[in-house]
Amino acid sequence: MSILVSGTTGFVGKHLIAYLNVKFPNQQIFHLNRLKTNSETGITWEQITQNNMPAISSIVHLAGMAHDTKNNTNEHVYFEVNTELTVKLFKSFLASHANQFIYISSVKAVADQVETLLKEDMHPSPQTAYGRSKLAAETQITELLTAYLAKHPTSNKKLYILRPCMIHGPGNKGNLNLLYNFIQKGLPYPLAAFNNKRSFLSIFNLVYVIGKLIESHIPSGVYHIADDDYLSTNQLIDTIAEMNKKKVFKLYIPQKLVRAIFKFFDVINFPIQTEQLNKMVENYQVSNEKILRELNLKLPVSSIDGLKITINSFKK
Repeated sequence: MSILVSGTTGFVGKHLIAYLNVKFPNQQIFHLNRLKTNSETGITWEQITQNNMPAISSIVHLAGMAHDTKNNTNEHVYFEVNTELTVKLFKSFLASHANQFIYISSVKAVADQVETLLKEDMHPSPQTAYGRSKLAAETQITELLTAYLAKHPTSNKKLYILRPCMIHGPGNKGNLNLLYNFIQKGLPYPLAAFNNKRSFLSIFNLVYVIGKLIESHIPSGVYHIADDDYLSTNQLIDTIAEMNKKKVFKLYIPQKLVRAIFKFFDVINFPIQTEQLNKMVENYQVSNEKILRELNLKLPVSSIDGLKITINSFKK
């Protein structure tokens, strides 16, 4: 049997395909995208119906609308892409011979801000259209599986909902790249007064866990995924500066003043706004205990080593 992966042209998809080709060299990997990317293994969304799903054993659903931090995306687009397409693919999964569906959701389906350690039993309360669309997809495919198993109690179909935190790695253009360019230009860092703790996720740890899930038989459920350690933005700044032999000047501007300035940025539609600020300075600690316990594994890349790999990739 083979594996079908959606969204293989994206950042995570490219890394996952490369990993799966090495880990499962004898399995055929199908690429599901909006446009056909490969003559033999490429599949489009138009082809995904209950009648023409290829012979596969596992589906990894990555495709989706990423979070637009500038809030230029209409809410209905998130639900069309993140919810409706997910449900469409899951219905095809239920009608197929595949027995595993791995859905890559997001911790933002649970909460946009976290005061304590984020675990799977926390009641979801997403505040953004992105988070709500991800949670809606989770809810609907879980209900579909429950109804299916009620009619087919001997079925071995499994649903794994993975909620990753901020993913980074070579080829990713995000806030880490922004910080890197900031340090490269020798600009003073104005947010040193924020001493936060955040979870990050190396792309190498994510694809490793997905590979382990594909060959596992753990119970269906929701699983958070993050690196083991929590890091502060100040640590990131120091690491970037050290790796690039740069001297960084930190400004300890009072937090209230910084937030007032960014609220003004929101009003004038400045390119960097409060949402970007929160991504850099807020606390957001995610527990990976459940997934590591169920799979009985240790992550291959430490938090700091994964970040160093990402930072090194910016140099190229």
